[in-house]
Amino acid sequence: MKPALGVFLAFSFLLPSFADPPPNIVIFLADDMGMGDTSAYQSWTKNPNSAQLHTPALEKLAAEGIRFTDAHSPSSRCTPSRYALLTGRYCWRTHLKSWVLFGVHGDPLIERERTTLPEFLRDNGYRTGMVGKWHLGLTYRKVDGNPADGWDDADLSKPLIDSPLDHGFDFFHGFSRSHATSGPSQAGKVPNTPDQNRGPGWIHGREIIGATGKGKQLDGSYKLHEIGSVLETQSRIFLDAANATEKPFFLYFASHINHSPYTPDKKLGNQQIIGASRHKDGSPTNSVRLDFIYENDVLVHRLRHYLATTDDPRRPGKKLAENTLFIFSSDNGAENKKKQFTGPLRSNKGSVYDGGHRVPFIASWPLGGVSGAKESTRLLGLNDLFATTAAILGKDLPPLSGKGRGAEDSVNQLAALQGKTCQPRIPIIPNDHSQGGNTHRERSWVAIRSNAGPTPGQWKLLLDETYAWEQKFRPRELYNLANDPMEKTNLLNQKDTQEVLAFLLDQADKAKGDQGTTRQLQK
Repeated sequence: MKPALGVFLAFSFLLPSFADPPPNIVIFLADDMGMGDTSAYQSWTKNPNSAQLHTPALEKLAAEGIRFTDAHSPSSRCTPSRYALLTGRYCWRTHLKSWVLFGVHGDPLIERERTTLPEFLRDNGYRTGMVGKWHLGLTYRKVDGNPADGWDDADLSKPLIDSPLDHGFDFFHGFSRSHATSGPSQAGKVPNTPDQNRGPGWIHGREIIGATGKGKQLDGSYKLHEIGSVLETQSRIFLDAANATEKPFFLYFASHINHSPYTPDKKLGNQQIIGASRHKDGSPTNSVRLDFIYENDVLVHRLRHYLATTDDPRRPGKKLAENTLFIFSSDNGAENKKKQFTGPLRSNKGSVYDGGHRVPFIASWPLGGVSGAKESTRLLGLNDLFATTAAILGKDLPPLSGKGRGAEDSVNQLAALQGKTCQPRIPIIPNDHSQGGNTHRERSWVAIRSNAGPTPGQWKLLLDETYAWEQKFRPRELYNLANDPMEKTNLLNQKDTQEVLAFLLDQADKAKGDQGTTRQLQK
């Protein structure tokens, strides 16, 4: 009996009492938000009050939860990061080894036989919903109902063959890719004509709700300056319906903010957005970009207010917020190179220098011990959310191969979320480096980023495109971010770093290939 009791005690230490139902989960993903774009990280970025956007809702989230200072998107661009978040697998293992799904049409990137995070949760009793930016590909129908080859032969009045509903979501209301490229809605700059090739506008489930039957012409309901309000309304519709079922819910709120162009709503409810953003010293920012980011903060506030004031049908007398894991992060670093937005890091979006993929990551879950204004310096990737969720539920991850496979590169971060001391994470391997060259292939660099080398430090090795494409090893740059966060001093050829270099190359070797995996390497 003693071994069994030991296992029980260890497991109960990590999770709430077994009498408590599994938590609701909300992932709020910003678009192109840097470490300096929120005052929740001001003590880390050292931005002055006169230049720091005040984001009180994110400050409150950090004060009630935990802030990670070494969290990373799995890529320096949106499509591959979103793929990795939902699948637990690096996108450089797919055919899309750099850049994003580009153009008005992109074939679905997630294979049907792959288990996604929402599918995993749905199989374990959750209602799953998504609002916002998908950018992982769609399949339209022709007039005769058969699969369309692309946009040109698509009949928008027909339901989609492949949408988020085919990858684990019960509910979806959103748009195909970046908000301005998802439909003709720029005050006449993109004409709304029967032959427009901008995009389908709003999608609800499988339905293109603005279809008029006049070719690709839409009904005008897709308006860039009203997207935030629509996403908030639709998220409430999903949450209300999920609560009525008395099942736990998973909401993936994929915000359009702050991808350019900057198109803030005038108001959210009665709360002013345009012109309302302030610096920490109280001065107006006079910046439409910062108004746009402030809108995200207001959306977080309003969503968390809903959770804090709505009864939990599974825990009578309690509110939803107490047993909801709420996570805020971004799909990549800031789209703007200014250091007040990126933080004290080199480069920005589209680079495997840290400014391209080190992102805000703030979480709270009162009942689960994710609380108390904690801070973690542990390495974390958005691809880790899959394994972390499985640990919360006490469920096995999908297999590493065959039908139903998934989470090949996902590591359990539950103990780190609770602020506990953990073994260092195995390396994260973000990709896409604009400094690598002009072609998609040349840009397919990866970074081997580890805090667990044989020599203490925060080590980072850059490998060129031959790693992703040919599983070859051509080291280009080596940095120790512990004393060089701006990645100025290339240590690749120094004698005293050769042991670290050998360690990082060994880790890269164990992770290589389209069929490779990393999760089994974590001790």
